[in-house]
Amino acid sequence: MSKEYTCLGMMSGTSGDGVDASIVRSNGLDELTVLNEKYFEYDENLFRNFHSIKKKINSTNDLKKFNSEIKKLENKITLFHAKVVEDIRSNFDLDLIGFHGQTLYHNPQEKISCQLGNGSLLSQLSKKKIVFNFRKNDIVNGGEGAPLTPIFHKYLIKSKKLKLPACVLNIGGISNLTLVRNFKNEEISSKDVGPGNCLINDWIQNHTNQKFDSEGKISGRGKINEIILEQAIENYENNFSKRNNISLDTNDFDISFARGLSLEDGAATLTAFTAKIISSQVNTVLDYYGNENIKIIICGGGRKNINLIKQIKLNSKKNFSFHNSEEFQLNGDFIESQAFAYIAIRSLLSLPISYPSTTGCSAPCSGGEIIEF
Repeated sequence: MSKEYTCLGMMSGTSGDGVDASIVRSNGLDELTVLNEKYFEYDENLFRNFHSIKKKINSTNDLKKFNSEIKKLENKITLFHAKVVEDIRSNFDLDLIGFHGQTLYHNPQEKISCQLGNGSLLSQLSKKKIVFNFRKNDIVNGGEGAPLTPIFHKYLIKSKKLKLPACVLNIGGISNLTLVRNFKNEEISSKDVGPGNCLINDWIQNHTNQKFDSEGKISGRGKINEIILEQAIENYENNFSKRNNISLDTNDFDISFARGLSLEDGAATLTAFTAKIISSQVNTVLDYYGNENIKIIICGGGRKNINLIKQIKLNSKKNFSFHNSEEFQLNGDFIESQAFAYIAIRSLLSLPISYPSTTGCSAPCSGGEIIEF
């Protein structure tokens, strides 16, 4: 029997609203038990500080230009994670911590992925072994550094004994899709499939004092501007979609095409835009399987946006069946944090966390820098 480790995984997604934390016991292979989970929302100052700086970072030159501000923010984010560790780890003897950090900038063309988080500082504060900077080794080996969760998605699909092929669709700030064809690691593939919550969140935050469109109620009251939507889709198809990236960043999308619309109509149009891109990409990825019935498990915060999910289903092929993660006794809020606990253990064991079919790397590779305490 393989040795099991108790690991805390912490994930700060591209929505930049807080930290999902999961303590799991796993061997990094075929066994995993969730021990504790909790969400920690950024306070208003940290939330605004992060999003203010993120809006300034549109190139690698900006990373250098605003280096001083970024370092101060990184320190604040690390201290926030240290408080998360102290809050959630009581009564659990942790072997290690998987520390994803907060994504600030991701550019696959430039082979750069910047996550804010000081692993050495967190190790000193928590007095624990830290695995962080998960994307670096993949990028060094020719990959895009994302998505990194497919190896865990494969574990989930296998543990639930789903008929293959099967998929996991994660809708966070950005949306990504994992396709499992069989349970050999080279038979999993993945890619980011468009915006997730990022455009809708930006619109809501710019026009209200709320952070997101709860259950899609605001967009549900609006009317889609079909002319603007058609032009936005055409611009996307003519420009960005031709890059054929595996991974995306929130900076790849913006809400400017909805400028001038009312709160409700803008939310409705941006939701429709998001749904059409996601469903189009899902249709394309799964086109090989023709009319075969394929189960797609939806996780991430976007699964709670009823209007968004409804439109994704309407625009997708009829042989796809979409299921919220809860239908399989999976808490969709914490699948990503569970994943980074799982891949932290795999990193410790020098097992691969990315593959040519998931990130574009030249060969299966492990990842994650390890800070020994």
